Amino acid sequence: MRVRRALYGVAVCLCLAPMVSAQDAVKTDPKHYSVVSENDQVRILKVHYGPHEKSIMHSHPATVAVFLPDAKGQFGFPAGKKTLLPKAGDAQYDAATVHLPESTGHVGMDVIVIERKDHAAKP
Repeated sequence: MRVRRALYGVAVCLCLAPMVSAQDAVKTDPKHYSVVSENDQVRILKVHYGPHEKSIMHSHPATVAVFLPDAKGQFGFPAGKKTLLPKAGDAQYDAATVHLPESTGHVGMDVIVIERKDHAAKP
């Protein structure tokens, strides 16, 4: 009985681990995310998606994002909600989040992201 319960617990942990520990964007998706600068307070990322490219679910601490070209795209969230990209030149602040970005248009998507190191993402 104990062995069965232990195996069940391990199986549940393995199935839930990807959702609970959404990974850092730079480690999870280095094709689209690169570090421009970093210190003990912030990390600045350059983000580029080509037309119709999609990331994988990942996390960010609290961020400020500046959207560069006018591009079509969306952010998907673990609960299934989706939001559209802001317009070129817009900046937005987001609390720590887990999301899945996707470029849905014929033009690439470029964003500068400034992450606060003291506000980690919670799944």
